[in-house]
Amino acid sequence: MVVKLYGQIKAANPQRVLLCFLEKGIEFEVIHVDLDQLEQKKTEHLLRQPFGQVPAIAQAFLQLQESRAIVRYYATKYADQGADLLGKTLEKRAIVDQWVEVENNYLYAVALPLVINVVFKPKFGEPCDVTLVEELKVKFKKVLDVYENRLATNRYLAGDEFTLADLTHMPGMRYIMNETSLSGLVTSRENVNRWWNVISIRPAWKKLMDLAAY
Repeated sequence: MVVKLYGQIKAANPQRVLLCFLEKGIEFEVIHVDLDQLEQKKTEHLLRQPFGQVPAIAQAFLQLQESRAIVRYYATKYADQGADLLGKTLEKRAIVDQWVEVENNYLYAVALPLVINVVFKPKFGEPCDVTLVEELKVKFKKVLDVYENRLATNRYLAGDEFTLADLTHMPGMRYIMNETSLSGLVTSRENVNRWWNVISIRPAWKKLMDLAAY
C-alpha cells in the first residue's frame, strides 16, 4: 500500500514523516501542498488538517495529522520492517517517547521561531526581530547544554541505537545547521556535534535530502 502524504517536501514537519517512511521502507506518494501560496489554509486541505498545517495523511481508512503522532503510528505498524525506531523494551520505548517530547517542547519550540526570524521573515520581506533572536539564542544554548550532557554518555539520545528520539530532531536541526548562521552553537559542543555528524550520514536522510533538493 502506498501512503499518501499531503505536504511540502522541503518543510520540516513533512520531512519528519518522510524520513520515517524511508527508514522503514514504506512506499509513499507526496501530494504537494504549496505553503508559499497558503494552500494549507484552503478549504480542501482544512478537511484533512483543520488547523491548516502540514503534513496530513488522508486514506480511506485513516486520517492523521501531527508529524510526531504519524511517525509513532507507522513505526509501530511496521515494527518488523526496516530500522527499529521504537526501542526493544518498554523502558527503552519510554525513553524514546521522552526525547520525542523533549524535541517538541524544548528544542523545536526554540528552533522554530529562530528559523522563522532568521530565514523566513527576510525571505518574505519582513523585518527580523533581532531582540527576540538574541533571547532565543540564549535559550537554545541552554537546551543544547542539556543535550551535550546527555550525549556525553549515550551514542544516541535514547541509548545505543538510532530511534524516533533522534529522527524527530533531524528536520529542525537541518535548518539550524544548513540554513542559518547558527551552526556554531552545535559544532562548538563536542557531543552534540558528533551526534549530528553520525545521524546526518544515514542513507535514509541522504535520500530525503536528495528528494528535497528538487
